[in-house]
Amino acid sequence: QVQLVESGGGLVQAGGSLRLSCAASGSTFSRYTMGWFRQAPGKRREFVAAIRWSDDSTWYADSVKGRFTISRDNAKNTVYLQMNSLKPEDAAVYYCAADRADIWGLRAGYSYWGQGTQVTVSS
Repeated sequence: QVQLVESGGGLVQAGGSLRLSCAASGSTFSRYTMGWFRQAPGKRREFVAAIRWSDDSTWYADSVKGRFTISRDNAKNTVYLQMNSLKPEDAAVYYCAADRADIWGLRAGYSYWGQGTQVTVSS
């Protein structure tokens, strides 16, 4: 089992950048595929990005491709989401998720979740 704690959210102007962090504890972080999801008010939670544990391959939602970058530091048990060129429509609560599945393209069914961090983008 793994526990996840997100940080790094806040208020940023459109066009700005933020880096979210997700610290993991309780299990072997390096053997988990890690994902980021987000949920805006009144909307369903949606997939943002993920990184596979076996080869560090990544995949992204079309809406963030080219602007967001997911990465991980296994020595620090942390996964990051670098968000550039932020838009008002990126505003949401961002959640970190983890799963032992070694499946490229995994966008649902993650087993473990953090509590979320709020990202607000002003226009």
